[in-house]
Amino acid sequence: MEIGIVGLPNVGKSALFKAMTGMHVEVANYPFTTTKAVHGTAPVPDPRLALIGRYIRTRKFVPATIDLVDIPAIVAGSAQGEGMGNAFLENVRQVDALAHVVRCFDDPDISHVFDDLNPVRDVQAVETELLLADLQVLEGAIDKAQRRAKTGDASGRKRVEIASRAVAVLADEKPLRGQEWSKEELLELRSLGMITLRPVLYVANVGEDDLKGAGESVAALRRWVGSNEAGQTRMVPICAKLEAEIAELAPAERQEMLGGLGLTEPALAVLARALYDLLGLQSFYTAGEPEIRAWTIRKGETAPEAAGKIHSDIQRGFIRAETYGIDDLVKHESEHAIRAAGRMRSEGKSYVLQDGDVCHFLFNV
Repeated sequence: MEIGIVGLPNVGKSALFKAMTGMHVEVANYPFTTTKAVHGTAPVPDPRLALIGRYIRTRKFVPATIDLVDIPAIVAGSAQGEGMGNAFLENVRQVDALAHVVRCFDDPDISHVFDDLNPVRDVQAVETELLLADLQVLEGAIDKAQRRAKTGDASGRKRVEIASRAVAVLADEKPLRGQEWSKEELLELRSLGMITLRPVLYVANVGEDDLKGAGESVAALRRWVGSNEAGQTRMVPICAKLEAEIAELAPAERQEMLGGLGLTEPALAVLARALYDLLGLQSFYTAGEPEIRAWTIRKGETAPEAAGKIHSDIQRGFIRAETYGIDDLVKHESEHAIRAAGRMRSEGKSYVLQDGDVCHFLFNV
């Protein structure tokens, strides 16, 4: 699961990437500091790992991770070759979702591609380029598919039909993700790499004077997202500059700094939860002396499918899953006590995992 970080120049994309991944990337006050896509992996903040560790002795904790791509900035005219031109397109088409960073802070020392602070206008500028990029692909696809359709190719006729409907949506200046599509239509559009089909998390990058996103800039963006987008979007406020500073501190110092700011957790935890919610993801856990690990699955996946995240052999030879909830562990304080209380469940192949399940998989290959 890859998340592409997009936005205008100087909005804080690379600062957010640095805060999440811990990687050193250049952050500077001029456009196109990032000239090619940078890939990194971010650990998902998860207090449940430490909670499980209170009751099960272990040598290490392994959080789930999110793969991130810091994509070169998009500017007005990018789809026609302005700025970095189409350099961003191939990278955007390869990700599963977008984290669209929007500048919601005012700083005269950091240049802006526009003269004033207007997050709604900024979002619309980027959205326009993505719409135009999709239109270009669709128009080319329709032309090729029409030639195939003239020879009697049924798949060509179907592509023309679906692509033409998508063109009509984009021509109305609406993203494809806000429409209802059949499974067949979605497969066709995804095969064409439609960018505006991807879900989006809007990241309102706020200043240190508005950490909770209560200012008018964030409010305006929130209103726009609420009135213009369907269920395939979310929005969170985050101060990327502050988060990058926090990420460089030792764990104890992080908590001290957060406490001094009146915060209980880094905003990156809020961002990770929003991404999970947007993409329909959840976590389950395996716990033992070697490690306590969080695993990411889609909501609705069964026990064998979850087992396959660990190893394909476990899924292939799946017998059953012994599982319990973290609340049971807190209440009974050990797996032995959970079993004695009759709270250890034995689940078969049809069991759909719940968020927070702790599992032991029994299998035979």
